[in-house]
This record gives sequence, structure tokens and C-alpha cells, in this order.
Amino acid sequence: MARKKSDKNYFTKETEEYIVKFNNSEDNTYRRKIFTNHIYFPFYKLAENIIHTFKFYYTDVYDIEDLKHEVVSMLYEEKIMKFDAHNGAKAYSYFGTIVKRWLINYNNKNYKKLKKIGSFDEMEESYESNLDDSESIGLSLKEFLDIWVDKTDRELEELFTKDSERRIADAILTVFRRRYDLDIFKKKALYIYVREMTDCETPHLTKVVSILKDSFYELHREYNINERLKIS
Repeated sequence: MARKKSDKNYFTKETEEYIVKFNNSEDNTYRRKIFTNHIYFPFYKLAENIIHTFKFYYTDVYDIEDLKHEVVSMLYEEKIMKFDAHNGAKAYSYFGTIVKRWLINYNNKNYKKLKKIGSFDEMEESYESNLDDSESIGLSLKEFLDIWVDKTDRELEELFTKDSERRIADAILTVFRRRYDLDIFKKKALYIYVREMTDCETPHLTKVVSILKDSFYELHREYNINERLKIS
């Protein structure tokens, strides 16, 4: 178990000294012990602070926690042994620069991938062009979503008994209200967006999404039945 330091003083001169000891040793058992007890947590907090400071949220994982561990793994496997205290560099600045550059490249790569999904306007056009007559509800996706968001907003207390769940649901509905202002509209990106709005755990978010999805399809079925009754 890594020894934790206060968040305010997580990367200290002592951290740098242990990084030097790590690099100077050829004993793998000793190196693993140093990393676990003295280096892992500073690297983890460094990754966390840079991710949130610069909003590196275009990620290839559902959970920001996983991204932090990817950064720590990158530092451990590729970068820690390249640090040389004799050239005047400070460990905090040295590794901070590495993490920021790595995350910029990672973020840009994933943004381009997510961008291929397109805006909600494009998603809406694709959805409506692929509907057949049996699925028609007599409304555009935009019109139906507006109705669903308003109805769900009024029924939040019936759908969710816990305040924490209602906060998550409200954040999700806010995303749908602002959907035309979003650059991308993909599940993975929206999960992260809502998580950062609510600071919720992924299982709680998944549960709320499941309930909202059921309510969406239930309302969609009602409109579909009403539309077919009108036609008949």
C-alpha cells in the first residue's frame, strides 16, 4: 500500500530523492518498494491535478481514474529512469512537463476519434433517415427529446428516491438540454462529462442512466402506439 501524503504537499524534495534512489538501484525488489511507498502517490496526484487543471477529458476510458493509472504506468515504464538530477532539473517540473505533453497528445488523438461521431445535429439526421414507418412517432427526434426531458424533469422524485441519484439525473437532463452546444455526442464522452459535473461513481451513474433509458423508451412506445392509432 502506497503511503499517502497531504494533497497540498504531495511531490516534495523527499520524492525527488527517492526517484534518484530508484534510478541508482539495480535491486528490483528494493525499487518496487520505493516506488510503491514513496513515488506512486506523487505520480498519481500529479496526473490527477494536470488532468483536471487542463480539462483533459477526451479519453479512451470510461473513468478518469483509469486515465490517472495509465499516466502513472507511462511514467513508471518509460520515463522515471530518464530523470537526471545532476542536470539541474527539478523532478516535479520534469515529470509535470512529461505528463502534460503526453496528455495533450492523448487528448488530441481521442478528440479526433470522438469528432468522427459528429454533433447532435448529425446524429439526429442519421437517426431520422434510418427510421422505417413502423418506428415513426410523428415527431422529430428534437421534438421528442424536448418532450421527454420536460416530462422526466417533472417526474424526478418519482423515478429516483435518493437525492444523489436525482442530482445525477438532473445533470444528464442538463446535457440533453444543452446538446446542440456540445462538440461531440458519444456515450463515453458524456459519461465523463456528467461524472465531472456530479463527482459520482460510475456504478451510480450507470444505474441512473439505465432508469432514464427505460423511461425514454417507454415514452417512445406510447407515442408510437398513439401515432399508429391515428393512422388506423
